[in-house]
Amino acid sequence: MLPRTGVSKQDIREHIWDYMESQNLADFPRPVHHRIPNFKNKKTLLVPTPRLRTGLFNKITPPPGATKDILRKCATSQGVRNYSVPIGLDSRVLVDLVVVGSVAVSEKGWRIGKGEGYADLEYAMMVSMGAISKETPVVTIVHDCQVVDIPEELLEEHDITVDYILTPTRVIATGCERPKPMGVTWSKISREMMEKIPVLRRLRAREQQAGKDVTLQGEHRHPPEPGRQQTVPWSAGRRPQDTPGPEANSMEAACGSPLGEGAPLAADVYVGNLPQDARVSDLKRALRELGSVPLQLTREGRRHRAFLRYQDAAAAQQAISCLQGLRLGTDTLRVALARQQRDK
Repeated sequence: MLPRTGVSKQDIREHIWDYMESQNLADFPRPVHHRIPNFKNKKTLLVPTPRLRTGLFNKITPPPGATKDILRKCATSQGVRNYSVPIGLDSRVLVDLVVVGSVAVSEKGWRIGKGEGYADLEYAMMVSMGAISKETPVVTIVHDCQVVDIPEELLEEHDITVDYILTPTRVIATGCERPKPMGVTWSKISREMMEKIPVLRRLRAREQQAGKDVTLQGEHRHPPEPGRQQTVPWSAGRRPQDTPGPEANSMEAACGSPLGEGAPLAADVYVGNLPQDARVSDLKRALRELGSVPLQLTREGRRHRAFLRYQDAAAAQQAISCLQGLRLGTDTLRVALARQQRDK
């Protein structure tokens, strides 16, 4: 047993990993350090998509007449790729039991993973999509040596707890009453993690449209100066287009001139009904997550509108299709081709 005070999560992880290696308790892959320990327990488990790269769930469907070798392969990352069907955020799936891996767990139901946060995130995303509720039992399967005392001060609000612990020798009902996460804690999510997990970006865009606070780790909200017009090239690496002076028409500031001799004219999309406190970064983030990145964005604060510049008419039309129904805060934005809006 580890002392109850003066230890960190990493201290507990190292203690468990070292012990399992020294006693040869872990199964492949080895060494067990920096992993959720595997060991044979004659249980069949279904797992989420590895590292959430291509989605949240995969429904594994072995081929008819599958041999033992194929069934074993179905439990690997390669098996998930070859013998599964993805389950998206819009699927009306209901999960009756959640099974999570652990490096260490206490009889009170407090759990420590390998330190990357995927299990906590998977649980939170299942809550957000309505697949589970606070009544859904959470089980972890560990070796007896992984059941240790864990100081309560090490737990954070996004950490999931477990209701049952299964070991080779006993079943422990933890009776844990600590509340489980009721959704994704966006302030704990880094921009780097968002870039790695497409399904997380889609969930964030959905919750942002529902008016939820989806501010990421390290982000700060600053209301824009009222009435200020902002013309922003999308990429810092792109040379900004020449922008007309204050006397120029705001539409010209957004549209500019043809991209070059013989090149097609740029096309522009009008975005109206912007909330007064909306920032350019809010709109840019929503556009990025919907895959509708423009060449340039011009925002007119007083008129609560913006113009998005795309390389051609086809790109602009595609953007309009993607942006229909987009919400910032509680307001649904109006979207149309800028020429049509100007004619009106």
